[in-house]
Amino acid sequence: MRSKLFGPQGFPVPVLGLGTWNMERDDRAAAIAALQRGIELGITHIDTAELYGYGQVETLVGEAIRGQRDRVFLVSKVMPKNASKDGTVAACERSLARLGTDHLDLFLLHWAGPHPIEETIAGFEELVLAGKIRAFGVSNFDVHQMEEVFRVAGPGKLACNQVIYHLNERAIEHEIISWCEAHRVAVVAYSPFGSGRFPGPRSPGGHVLAEVAKEVRATPHQVALAFLTRHPSVFAIPKTSTPSRVEQIYDAAALELSEAQLRALDEAFPLGVKPGSLPTI
Repeated sequence: MRSKLFGPQGFPVPVLGLGTWNMERDDRAAAIAALQRGIELGITHIDTAELYGYGQVETLVGEAIRGQRDRVFLVSKVMPKNASKDGTVAACERSLARLGTDHLDLFLLHWAGPHPIEETIAGFEELVLAGKIRAFGVSNFDVHQMEEVFRVAGPGKLACNQVIYHLNERAIEHEIISWCEAHRVAVVAYSPFGSGRFPGPRSPGGHVLAEVAKEVRATPHQVALAFLTRHPSVFAIPKTSTPSRVEQIYDAAALELSEAQLRALDEAFPLGVKPGSLPTI
């Protein structure tokens, strides 16, 4: 699996990982098998959160990674309502217990909430000093919010911003990606297949996507992942509970699109005007 250097810490992280949002709704055995197949293939970036199934998904992930924790780049998130200094530490402790590990590789604030960012960062820094997390970051933050986090945390501390990014939602290309690249912050694209709204051959742009997929002998989903991760700072975490689809994700990491194909997709799925606020799910 192809890797990139992740954030200012320079962790080598697979360009494609596995998300787990709503995985508690899936067949548990299949979901665990999919995560384990991913690890076997080298898709070792696994993303979860205390919010997902209110802890159920972290427990599922913990079962999937049991006995091979050292192979995984493990990420979880604290809910904003819990993100005071002490609350952040306590949330991490609960996540560690559910995941069956003594540390996270990355701990994120799920979105901006009621607690001052100074408190959340102080909690993150305490966890780093205690060896319970290796790095910290944020999710669903716009550039203005990123500037504030950067001011509080200081340079070289913020590992990533996890944001929605798919063919029909490219808002982060207006400012987020360029800001993150300038500050050595990784961008992690969640819901890269559009959360159930993936463009079919009859949808706007879908025929172009299908044609490019035919040209490169890949699936449209694989082409979408290759397009989204064309930026050096961007990683993606598609979610699946089907082992065979994990194998398709693995194959997508090696896919290279030509400049002409990238231009065709850019035109088929236009960036659009900058929205008034950062889109989220």
